[in-house]
Amino acid sequence: KCKIPEVVDIYQIFGTIWETFVFSPVLGALIGMQKGRNVEIFNSFELQCDVVDGNIVINRDYYNAKEEQFKQVFKDLDFLGWYTTGDLAETEDDMKVHRQVCEINESPVLMKLSTEVRTNELPISVFESVIDLVGGEARMQFVELKYTIATEEAERIGVDHIARLSSVGTSEQSSVAEQLIVQHSAVKMLHTRVRLILDYVQAVQAGELPRNHQILREINSLCHQLPATDTLQFKEDFFTQCNDVVLMSYLASMTKGCDIMNMFVTKLNTLFDRHGMGRRMRGLFY
Repeated sequence: KCKIPEVVDIYQIFGTIWETFVFSPVLGALIGMQKGRNVEIFNSFELQCDVVDGNIVINRDYYNAKEEQFKQVFKDLDFLGWYTTGDLAETEDDMKVHRQVCEINESPVLMKLSTEVRTNELPISVFESVIDLVGGEARMQFVELKYTIATEEAERIGVDHIARLSSVGTSEQSSVAEQLIVQHSAVKMLHTRVRLILDYVQAVQAGELPRNHQILREINSLCHQLPATDTLQFKEDFFTQCNDVVLMSYLASMTKGCDIMNMFVTKLNTLFDRHGMGRRMRGLFY
């Protein structure tokens, strides 16, 4: 079983810059649980690598630091393999990287995500490595595995929302947007009617409208149907909910700020690398 939103997110953040300026596919680690022959991938994180003499070399110091971090959060999850982008078929470069990963896990899995394929099928392939005799020599080969995609409710809602909004030239809305529109219309109608009752009571108190005892009794009866708002339990629950909402708003603002800062640093590093490369190239010819 695989969960792939994290892989796609990492590629969207780092993939274009990495493949353009480093000339290397995106690499990452897969973590999850394994029971016998059943492998469940729950999460992933990016891996740093260097290109040495045309070969991709994984930065083990970076991996060790990340492993220590995710072990503190996901104590039940283990390193199961790695993922990369490119063609769905395995390549010789994949085998070279896979041998490095075998030093961490004896039998890792490889998940490949194609960013160029335009089909209705999910562009993912999963492989495991086996040792087979080829020409009398023991060689490591990839064998493709079958997989199923396991999604949570939040992921399905998010994917449905993004998929419908990304449809060009259509007015189709996601189920989330439709539900929010219905709730917004209901709250707006409730606000309008409460405002109408309040305006009527204020006008009667000011002597602008004559008293209608039947309407006033109905308003009083409606108010008595509402839950008590002066109890200590209600105030505690209300303040707790308000604090939670404010905390979520602050968290969203901090996340947005971190994302903007991350984009700024990435663009600054890209610009610095371009200028540095230009100066080095000019130094070769002058």
